[in-house]
Amino acid sequence: MNRMHELRTEKGISMKEAAARLGMPYTTYVNYEKGTREPNSETLILLAEFYDTSIDYLVGKSSNPKPAAIPPGFEPLPPMDQVPLVGRIACGQPITAEENIEDIVSVPSAWRATFTLKCIGDSMEPRIKDGDLVAIRSQPQVENGEIAAVRIGSEATLKHVYLHDDYIELRPENPSYPSIIRNKADMNDVTIEGKAVGLCRGL
Repeated sequence: MNRMHELRTEKGISMKEAAARLGMPYTTYVNYEKGTREPNSETLILLAEFYDTSIDYLVGKSSNPKPAAIPPGFEPLPPMDQVPLVGRIACGQPITAEENIEDIVSVPSAWRATFTLKCIGDSMEPRIKDGDLVAIRSQPQVENGEIAAVRIGSEATLKHVYLHDDYIELRPENPSYPSIIRNKADMNDVTIEGKAVGLCRGL
């Protein structure tokens, strides 16, 4: 049994206010507090920081409400933002992008990211690998050569973008894959969702 209800009550805020301040959907927070959904490790860190307590105390494994001090020689985490993980994006042939929020993840505030996407495929290797979480900053334009999340109709892909007078090229990092070219009128079907500003990769 977690102590989220106890900690929130001590903080004097409602579940709706807690969810808003944490940047997560209200129903997601409710499920975490009621124990019907288990938060992942990143979300546990977020919740512990929000309630100024240790993760062990939060989940009921310790009677010590304060987090342990950072050991000598270790740097504290940089300021972090919580952004949604919104579906998946293809790093090969484009796939249909799922618009629902799958989770909330923490990324460095310095990235100024709006959301993250999980990549599948190897067309952006070696820079971006299958399974990487790529942080995206929403913006309608990027400089030539920058990596962007690009929507083609109802599908999405992650590619280097090169915009020319009469066509747009979506170029993979992996030379084994061909570029996606859209000429003239077909360019209207292409939408830049945002610029890739960072990635998270498991060890």
